[in-house]
Amino acid sequence: MFVRDAPTVLSYATLGCFTFWLYAFGPALTLLRAELGFSYTLLGVYEVLWAAGAALAGAGFAGLTRRLSRTALLWGSALATTAGAGLFTLGGGVPGTLLGAAVFGLAGTTLLTVLQAVLSDRHGSRRDQALTEANIGAGASAVLAPLVLGALAASALGWRATFALPVLVLAVLYLRYRREPLPAAPPRHAATAGGGLPAACWLLAVLTAAGTAIEFCLVYFGPQMLLRTGLSAATASTALSANYLGILSGRLLGARLTRRPGRAATVLYASLAVTGAGFALFWLTGRPVLAVLGLFACGVGIANLYPLGLALTLDAAAGREDRANARTQLIAGLVSGASPYLLGALADRHGLVAAFALEPALIGLSVLLLWAGLRTRHRHG
Repeated sequence: MFVRDAPTVLSYATLGCFTFWLYAFGPALTLLRAELGFSYTLLGVYEVLWAAGAALAGAGFAGLTRRLSRTALLWGSALATTAGAGLFTLGGGVPGTLLGAAVFGLAGTTLLTVLQAVLSDRHGSRRDQALTEANIGAGASAVLAPLVLGALAASALGWRATFALPVLVLAVLYLRYRREPLPAAPPRHAATAGGGLPAACWLLAVLTAAGTAIEFCLVYFGPQMLLRTGLSAATASTALSANYLGILSGRLLGARLTRRPGRAATVLYASLAVTGAGFALFWLTGRPVLAVLGLFACGVGIANLYPLGLALTLDAAAGREDRANARTQLIAGLVSGASPYLLGALADRHGLVAAFALEPALIGLSVLLLWAGLRTRHRHG
């Protein structure tokens, strides 16, 4: 029976706070670039530093779990993520905001990973439903973040005030749940921690990372692409909400489909097909309305790539879920950092439209990884 108890609700709500920050970060870079006038390549550096922090979090998470409890990891990383968001918004020029991006990536990914670990430990074989449901709240935060950012950017408070909102929610969550015990890693983790991860687990971890890269390329450069349709920087940043609304819609559908176990792979194949079709519309049109519609369709497709990819990865981990979770974040940090940076560098050299050819390549790679991962798991399972 699937029970949404206190640790589950806390994980859902905290993930929503982190996601609000994350999805405000991308469009905020468009506004920051308009203020400071830096290049596409430097915009990509912000993502590289965020991803470098994420990769460090993935590399160190398994070691942290041997030394710290889930409770200490959750609240400690939440506090550090708050500090990173503060540095990014209050750092002033390029050096300070770059440092904030790095701290935000390191601490935020640690927070994300421990939340995923709590849900995986608590729900076991039903982790696909738990992770999908958790990402519904994250999808709602993703929709709200750029809308709030756009509204505050046009107000006297300014766009930077957006990043203070999750801090208030986290403070309330801490007061309510600080004494709530979180599930510890099951004993089987310790018994199997010395072995390596199965090949299928590695393939599915790379699939999860590729899905993240597909999403992040759109998050960081989607608004820049919308500028070529005649939209202003503020309007383009706000219009990215169409993508996030698609993500929310897709995750609501995904949560319904995964109520019955065993559907994750089918949903992932369908998601990749929808992502490809939506991106083609976004990429090839010069009309604002069609471009925004394409972004919405991309969001519907992208919605379940990460949660279901991660669920399949953990299912294939053979009792080494903490290690698989950490390695997935490490790979995701590297891939999702390299991809937007490469896209930015290509855009500076060949133009943004040509550079976005990277997206179909990532979608095709994801299809191959999903097929290979499932085939390998079936062969050795």
